Amino acid sequence: MIDSPYFPYAFALLVALPFVVFIRQFVFSYIKLKNQEIKLLTIKGNSEQRVHAYERLTLFLERLKPSNLVTKFDKNLAPHEFVFLIEKTINDEFDYNASQQLYITAKTWKNVANCKNNMLHLLHKTYENLGNNLSLDDYKTIFLMNYMNEEDFIANCLEELRKENLIVN
Repeated sequence: MIDSPYFPYAFALLVALPFVVFIRQFVFSYIKLKNQEIKLLTIKGNSEQRVHAYERLTLFLERLKPSNLVTKFDKNLAPHEFVFLIEKTINDEFDYNASQQLYITAKTWKNVANCKNNMLHLLHKTYENLGNNLSLDDYKTIFLMNYMNEEDFIANCLEELRKENLIVN
């Protein structure tokens, strides 16, 4: 058998076989680890985007609070000018944050949109119920009082955002 012309080939095959198996295992292990790394990076990226969405929507809701709205703009404006500028500001900021709905649940996005719509409705309802002779300071005071007399829809929405953020992350 040692005198066979195939002996050197058989011997080389026997010596090389463990190395081939070892290299194969190494390559498969390396590919598996790289796939796991890619999955972790993808999850981490989505998680960071989700957190960023919660942060931006929280900031939007904080800016939507009447106590923050009444401090905006010049005190020499007429109430109808103030309402127009506040409405434009709210709509612009809402539109700016519209892409964040991709990272939160549909229910939470609906709550954020409802907060915006409720605030705009309150702005207009307060203005419509006033006489034309009121100053901007009077309008702001009545606006704040009207908000305090209603359910605090902004605080409720912020609480929902916090809860969802804890569940998702």
